[in-house]
Amino acid sequence: MTINLDNLYDEYGRYIYHLCLKLTRNKEEAEDIMQDVWVKVVRYEDKLEGIDHIKGWLTTICMNTFRDRYRKNVRHSAHVMNQPPTLDVPLLDLVPSKTLTPGEIVEKNDIQSLVQQKISELDAIYRNTIEYFYVYQYSLNEIADLMKVSIGTVKSRLFRARNYLKEMLLEDNVTNEYVTA
Repeated sequence: MTINLDNLYDEYGRYIYHLCLKLTRNKEEAEDIMQDVWVKVVRYEDKLEGIDHIKGWLTTICMNTFRDRYRKNVRHSAHVMNQPPTLDVPLLDLVPSKTLTPGEIVEKNDIQSLVQQKISELDAIYRNTIEYFYVYQYSLNEIADLMKVSIGTVKSRLFRARNYLKEMLLEDNVTNEYVTA
């Protein structure tokens, strides 16, 4: 049995269009998605013979096409959304960069040195616990073995150390703006 694309379109065209319309709730977008669906059907015309449930196959193509378009639009709009129509900045300047600007590098270094200074002001027990956990990245079990205490003690010391550190950072006028910002 050979499947004719014209007959296929006549039989399922309205169904696919209404499915696209239901998904998009927009006539123009529904027509675009429907066109994409039929382009895919034509592309895979040679595989039509082995398909038992044509309507289900077409529905799957339609749903996947809609999802792909939606994901693409979400990724695109994350960088362009809420921009004025007369934007004089090139589009690539709106895409966030993974490299830090010189100002961000200086700020990061300042924050690092301020936090290191505050950590050094902690009691030795709390300072060691923080260093083992965050700097050396030891597990709680490893810290418990090193300090010869239970895991519960390590957890409570880590909790208290974080709270003390936060209080110290908030009390200091210089570090307060970094903590609350």
